[in-house]
Amino acid sequence: MSVFTPYQSAYFAYWLTQTDRLENQVSRTMAAARVDLNPHQIAAACFALKSPLAKGVLLADEVGLGKTIEASLVIAQKWAECKRRILLVTPASLRKQWSQELVDKFELPSIIIDSKVAREQRQLGRVNPFDQPDHIVICSYEYVAAQRDRVGLIDWHLVVFDEAHKLRNIYNPKGNKRAKDVVRATARAESRVLLSATPIQNNLMELYGLASVIDPHYFGDAKSFRSLYVNRQKSGDALDDLKQRIEPLCHRTLRKQVQQEGGINFTNRYAITQDFTPNEAEWELYQKVSSYLQRPDLQAISQQARHLVSIGLRKILASSSFAIAETLKGMVERLRDQQLLTEDSLGDLEEADDWLDQFGQVDGDPEPPPEQGKQARLAEEIALLSEYQQLAASITDNAKGDALLVVLQRALQMTENLGGQRKAVIFTESCRTQQYLDRHLQAHGYAGRTVLLNGSNSDSSSKQTYQAWLQRHAGSGRISGSRPADMKAALVEHFKSDQADILISTEAGGEGINLQFCSVLINYDLPWNPQKVEQRIGRVHRYGQKHDVVVVNFVNRKNPADQRVFQLLNDKLKLFEGVFGASDEILGAIADDIDIERRIYDIYQHCRTDAEIEAHFDQLQSDMEAILQVREEHARQTLLSHFDRDVVAALKNTRDSSQDFLSSHEQVLLDLARAELPGAQVERNHFVYQGQRFDLSWPLVQANDSEFFRLQTTEHYLAWELVKRAKARPLLDAHLVFDYADLQAGQFAALRPLIGHSGLLQLVQLTFTFANTQRRHLLALAVSDNGEVLSRENAEHLLCVPARIDSAPVQLDTRVFQPLLEEAVAEQQALTEQQLATYFEQETTKLERWAEDRRQALSLRVQELDEEIRAYKKQARQLASTAEKVQAKKGLRSLERQRDDALTEYHEARKQIEQQEDALLDEISGKLELDTQTTTLFSIRWTLTDHSQVSA
Repeated sequence: MSVFTPYQSAYFAYWLTQTDRLENQVSRTMAAARVDLNPHQIAAACFALKSPLAKGVLLADEVGLGKTIEASLVIAQKWAECKRRILLVTPASLRKQWSQELVDKFELPSIIIDSKVAREQRQLGRVNPFDQPDHIVICSYEYVAAQRDRVGLIDWHLVVFDEAHKLRNIYNPKGNKRAKDVVRATARAESRVLLSATPIQNNLMELYGLASVIDPHYFGDAKSFRSLYVNRQKSGDALDDLKQRIEPLCHRTLRKQVQQEGGINFTNRYAITQDFTPNEAEWELYQKVSSYLQRPDLQAISQQARHLVSIGLRKILASSSFAIAETLKGMVERLRDQQLLTEDSLGDLEEADDWLDQFGQVDGDPEPPPEQGKQARLAEEIALLSEYQQLAASITDNAKGDALLVVLQRALQMTENLGGQRKAVIFTESCRTQQYLDRHLQAHGYAGRTVLLNGSNSDSSSKQTYQAWLQRHAGSGRISGSRPADMKAALVEHFKSDQADILISTEAGGEGINLQFCSVLINYDLPWNPQKVEQRIGRVHRYGQKHDVVVVNFVNRKNPADQRVFQLLNDKLKLFEGVFGASDEILGAIADDIDIERRIYDIYQHCRTDAEIEAHFDQLQSDMEAILQVREEHARQTLLSHFDRDVVAALKNTRDSSQDFLSSHEQVLLDLARAELPGAQVERNHFVYQGQRFDLSWPLVQANDSEFFRLQTTEHYLAWELVKRAKARPLLDAHLVFDYADLQAGQFAALRPLIGHSGLLQLVQLTFTFANTQRRHLLALAVSDNGEVLSRENAEHLLCVPARIDSAPVQLDTRVFQPLLEEAVAEQQALTEQQLATYFEQETTKLERWAEDRRQALSLRVQELDEEIRAYKKQARQLASTAEKVQAKKGLRSLERQRDDALTEYHEARKQIEQQEDALLDEISGKLELDTQTTTLFSIRWTLTDHSQVSA
């Protein structure tokens, strides 16, 4: 039986790494990801990458459709193209989740830069901590704004803005200064991707703001945009024109469209509210610590970290007496060692670092202890904190912990009735509360049935689970090599098994995990940040969840502030019931206008009576309602939900085409393995080599505990080694004898008429370079001895037929290929130039509309002055006295001079606009200059035989 030759191995290697069609490139990236992708995500990534001239796009898929994955695909593609100056700007609370997602699913390295990391980087000698050529840089909006000068020194290949609606008001002179600083800091970026499910909240001007973030030459200016579209919203023609203009800029898919295509089915969420009443000792502890934190002149807490420590202590206090007892103990020990309390005192809260940007942190040396005159007051505070610690330590039962036992049974029964498993994930913000809940549940019917998930998982049980997981999956692609990622995978797998019922997770532990197999989520501690609540629920209530989800919350009936927080999240923000992500429509509308977490903290910190608490929450609720009422649902739906395209049909086409490519991709990968690994046992969809099974898709890797055979981004696994080996061999002219009988029945039937024929074949790589982009095409050129030119498809299929090398020496006259090559290059060049012409047309149309907008804005001023002059003349004619008429005449002359000056400015500015437009067009034209290069990879003589016919 024939096998594949080194020539065919080289063909497979070049085929797998060619960059001809964008859709194939994205599908190839998708094939290497450790995640199941959907057609709408591929479509969004292709949209973002489609034009090398575009300055960026807005990905506005409805919430719950995986914009993180879409953006990660774009990032992975840029990384594969060696465009690795990538900046990801995200809310502080999402930085770790993004980092985890990138490494877990795409094996992309990243570094989170904040003030602490920046100091460490400078100590290591890196002058600009944002200069990270080997890592994707992840930063919060706040830190990018604060470090705008350093960020602005980098020529970023790509900048991704998550929750990009934070930038929507930059058009407003009085708009968010931080947003403007972020945009200015990233002005030199080659491309931008904005992510937001709710880009338009209040009015159409926000769309103008986001468009100007992407490309300042997309619309003219705010005044002309307002005149063209905002003031004419009821005009169908105006909205149709705007819709047409933004279609190349904005991509949006709806949940209902994905459901119709059949990709995702969304389930519902139901809420259970569990009341509890703290016992006397618990309530006394709460009141005392809360009153202490309200003191305006605390000596024990560093002024640099006052807000940070106070909010942290309040969260720990609300979590459990066990958590605050240990925290107070550590605080007292620290103070007795002459160290003031800083964020380092909050080790119980893993996400404390996320608050640095939000609540303020001043770089500098640690604050010294109070002066001598304040030592007495500090000693008094130490005594108070010691007293509170002793009170906390004396509490052996928590009312909320006992309430958990009751509601847990109710929730598990409810999910079982809804068809789900009797499994629940419990979220707490405190590591110590996590330990308490584990002990409490173990002692009340769940012994050996709990799993802990946190930022370190250094406990013995987690370590044992991790080691067992490593042994169970040794040698498989399930092991990434990253201990945090693999630890999470091990613990989640244990939770999924029949051996566990309850997962108790901290905020840090829950980042980046998917728990679709579980449908009960319990908020033991309820965060004040609504987006964090939604993130938690999203761990279980996401696509892939087959059952309705039950969400449990606790309400402290002795604490009016706690009651109002729950009311705000439940009644006003609709977080706990309804379809997946419905709350994000509301969250997006208020996220930038109201810092809810900060407002709630201020209420806890400053309100001392129930009446004050009620009044301040009433005001917060009123502010939220005022914002929500001014949303323009009609504008958002009309512009972003109903583009003139059959989205469902397009998604089906994307699914079909990507599956076709992936099928070919997997077949060529298997052929490469067969060619380069003679000892491999190759089956239909996998192969076994040296006792190890290799699968070509992530679901099969998970199902079979096998190694993942794919061309992932990091280029250090077996598939890449085989590609590099195959490309590196020198290939001299040779005679290859192909045996059709070794093909599967019916495969490449078009080759049958060539059986018994011989000819010549040459494989050429054609490379087009334009706009900092390379497109590599493989050209298989073949001709038979009787002069018949094979189609390029048949020539490629011939190279997929098993063959052997004839030992007889050959001499090839390769001149026969010259006209074939010229024709193939001309054909491919015509297609590429047609594509470039489309890019050029899009950019020139955009610039022409931009210039027209600018000219219209200038003419508006002339028109306004003409209107004022007409109105002034009418009023002047009605004046009675001569003196009044003389004065009116002078005023009229002044207006006419202003009008004349505006006309002069208009004509001069028109020339400047035309010159600027010409310069931009020249820049575009320069980018589209096409460089063409051909490289001959090998030339062979071919003969196609069929040994089965000979045998017959």
